[in-house]
Amino acid sequence: QVQLVESGGGLVQAGGSLRLSCAASTATFSRTAMGWFRQAPGKERESVATITWSGDGVSYADSVKGRFTISRDNAKKMVYLQMNSLKPEDTAVYYCAAGFTLSQWRASLSIGAYDYWGQGTQVTVSS
Repeated sequence: QVQLVESGGGLVQAGGSLRLSCAASTATFSRTAMGWFRQAPGKERESVATITWSGDGVSYADSVKGRFTISRDNAKKMVYLQMNSLKPEDTAVYYCAAGFTLSQWRASLSIGAYDYWGQGTQVTVSS
C-alpha cells in the first residue's frame, strides 16, 4: 500500500517562502512520477508542479512558474516544493501525488494521471 505524507504547510505573509515535503512509502519511488497539486476553497483541484522519475524533467503551472521549484531525493523517497514570493492566491490545501503509470520521461500536469494522493497540507498566505 502506498502512503504519501505531506508536511511543511503553514501561515505566511505575502512575499514569504515555504518548503513543502512529501514522504513516500512505496518501494518503487525511484520509478514513479510525482506531483504537487492544490485546491482552494470552492475551487477545483489544480496542478502545481510535477517531476519525472529521475528529476531531470519538471513541469509547472503558469501561475507558479519562476516562483516555485519542485525537486526530489530518490534515496530518501522524498519530494519537495519550494515556494517563494507567495501570494494570497496561493492559499490552498496542497497535495502530493504519485503517478505509477507515467513513463520515466513524463512529468504530466494532468491530475488524472496520478494514482495515489496524500492527505494534504494547508498553506495560507496573508496579504
